Amino acid sequence: MKILFTHSYFYQFDPKQWANKTPYPPLGTIWAAAYMRSLGHLVALFDTNLLASINGLEDRLSTEKPDVLAIYDDGFNYLTKMCLTNMRLAAFEMIKMAKSQGIKVVVSSSDSTDRYQQYLDAGADAILLGEAEETLREVVTAWEQNESINAIVGLALPEKINQRRPVIRNLDMLPQPAWDLVDIDSYKAIWATGKYPFHLNLATTRGCPYKCNWCAKPIYGNRYNSRSPQKVVEEIAHVNQLFGATRFWMCDDIFGLKPGWVQEFNGLLKENNLKIQYKIQSRADLMLKENQIKDLAESGLYEVWIGAESGSQEILDAMDKGTTIEQIKESTQLLQSLGVRVAFFLQFGYLGETKAHIDKTVSLVKELKPDDIGISVSYPLPGTGFYETVKEQLGQKENWTDSDELAMMFKGSFNTKFYKTLQRCVHRMFRKQLALQFIKNGFKSNDPLAMRNLMLLPYNWLLEKYLHTQMSKMTNR
Repeated sequence: MKILFTHSYFYQFDPKQWANKTPYPPLGTIWAAAYMRSLGHLVALFDTNLLASINGLEDRLSTEKPDVLAIYDDGFNYLTKMCLTNMRLAAFEMIKMAKSQGIKVVVSSSDSTDRYQQYLDAGADAILLGEAEETLREVVTAWEQNESINAIVGLALPEKINQRRPVIRNLDMLPQPAWDLVDIDSYKAIWATGKYPFHLNLATTRGCPYKCNWCAKPIYGNRYNSRSPQKVVEEIAHVNQLFGATRFWMCDDIFGLKPGWVQEFNGLLKENNLKIQYKIQSRADLMLKENQIKDLAESGLYEVWIGAESGSQEILDAMDKGTTIEQIKESTQLLQSLGVRVAFFLQFGYLGETKAHIDKTVSLVKELKPDDIGISVSYPLPGTGFYETVKEQLGQKENWTDSDELAMMFKGSFNTKFYKTLQRCVHRMFRKQLALQFIKNGFKSNDPLAMRNLMLLPYNWLLEKYLHTQMSKMTNR
């Protein structure tokens, strides 16, 4: 059958991400396309990432006349897990376009798994619940043979909802992602206008075994499955040959958790004369094994994003985070001593958070001097313990329109205006701190934005003071 793959994330619908100029191809989408192609189906890609609208899809459908439109989101992109309403509405329009031409439509995404009825109401023939490659295979086979799909596991249909399908344990059974379907030059052109060298996204695992109570896992659940180091190195060699890629964002929820994986990965890179640089995300407690970090650094690791979340142990415990402030401190110091950049994910606004808790988080940033930070406010998503706690407070608004909205959707200690001001204030304080550290280090830094931070030092200093005053007024009312 002819399958046109697409997805519903548009960087241009998300102003903050578009301004970053660091777009990544839809990895999950092209992986599913590769699998269906390996089974003998004809596949094509309508990549929405860099588009300003969905208008081009209608012509593509008319020209190619596919049997199936698969709206298959990239589950490795954390932005798709946020279920942004801008993207949901785009998906609804794509469904209508395809159905108006008599084309069958299947949808796979975090949002459609959580809110399958809305996508069915928009006209989709079937929603693929959770990890979807095997379910998609069975659906397309049934349609090809004019058979019913009603009994297929892992489907939400207009007339019934079937049970979820177990996740794939042997990820090596899947072919390499269909990188040939991606117009990499268009991605490189965007990166070239920004501040950072071009990176490509790879995934070595699926899932996360930890149980932070605010973290949604609609696709892979709590299972953690790894590709073999051999398969990952083969893919690195492949995209290096195709695109000259040497820098990577390993977009796993948790990288290198399987014992011995990193050591084997490092050895295979050496055997194949592949010299790369890559960044990962991980947990503070997993970074405390010095030998593991040495192997990571030796294999090309240059930056780790740690889910620090808060400088308050009380808040971390309330989140069921399973890490301690001491582990955050130790891991940061250990990584930086080995020349690895450390970046913190920070989360404000969790239930019970007070001004004292916020002050502890700010103090942690000042003390540990991470190399970068990313700030959000607590965001309730279906399927999480956090969501169940606050769902009675949620009105019609249950999702942000884009990733920079930062709206409080439940009754927290402070309002949306306060948290937006706090985010700006902490960012300015952090940029000021980086500039002062740059001076202290004799104008030597591994931060590509070091000189920019130095030039903006007076501006950031003054703006931080102004924003701090504004927050003080809000909290003293």
